[in-house]
Amino acid sequence: MKMQKLKLILVVFFYVVVAQSQQYQIDSSYTIKSTYAKLIKKHPFITIPEVKPNPDVQEMFDLIYNKEKERVLHFDAFVNKKQKKNPAVIMIHGGGWRSGNKDQMQFMGKEIAAKGYTTFSIEYRLSLEAKYPTGVIDVKNAIKFIKDNASKFNVDPKKIAVLGCSAGGQMAALIGTTNNNPIFEDKSFKSKSSSKVNAIIDVDGVLAMKHPESTEGEVAAFWLGGKSNEIPENWKNASALSHTDKNTPPTLYICSSIPRFHAGRDDMIKILNEYKIYNEVHTIADSPHSFWFYEPWFGQTISYIVGFLDKIFK
Repeated sequence: MKMQKLKLILVVFFYVVVAQSQQYQIDSSYTIKSTYAKLIKKHPFITIPEVKPNPDVQEMFDLIYNKEKERVLHFDAFVNKKQKKNPAVIMIHGGGWRSGNKDQMQFMGKEIAAKGYTTFSIEYRLSLEAKYPTGVIDVKNAIKFIKDNASKFNVDPKKIAVLGCSAGGQMAALIGTTNNNPIFEDKSFKSKSSSKVNAIIDVDGVLAMKHPESTEGEVAAFWLGGKSNEIPENWKNASALSHTDKNTPPTLYICSSIPRFHAGRDDMIKILNEYKIYNEVHTIADSPHSFWFYEPWFGQTISYIVGFLDKIFK
């Protein structure tokens, strides 16, 4: 009887500790498997790619880049060991700013790293825990941390690309167009480095939150803290298009066949072309959103990414 009571006390203690350390909900609705179950009905030929370990790539998981009170933020690293200074790719997962996790970028990270890069999949705070611009600032802090520790990860801190898919693509474009913008900088984060990036890769992420081509959604409003007519400044400032100028780095767009995910892209390209900033657009015909998770589109996506990175950094 005493042993049962002791076990009960330990179980209760465990759940109290977990509850105290995680004061936010987790939305696990957006996963590779759940999305596969939806897409397989219309695209019966798709498969989840198999990425085998590569002897040239060192894999590191759940490394800490920031800690605020009890909240710890992690990243995974995939380091090409053949060179001491690789260009780096900072990867941001999708999920409507409220779901998804860094594990979803592992396939992509391993494949890109095998081509001569160091890649990082970043955990950031989602909208059920913290509203815009917290997640954006989290990723910028991760970039600073990675630069501070560049030698540990075989990284050239002057060759940093930011890559995101879906909501992560929107964030990647925003991060790349707001280099040195104080609105998105965390002054309390101790670092000797800047969060500046040298290239943007946007995989099916919107470039303008409020735009004739976009569809205003509840998920975006939840992240931004209200609808566009309630807080128009957030909707404007969260749009990469609003910040695109002569200082925007070279940009790659990889797009599905669904137009609403390209909102603001053509307007942004027009500005880039005016300033003669290199950019590429690749639209994968008849592809759904989240195409990057699955073959036959996964390999195609990697090919576009590596081709762009090689052109910019090598």
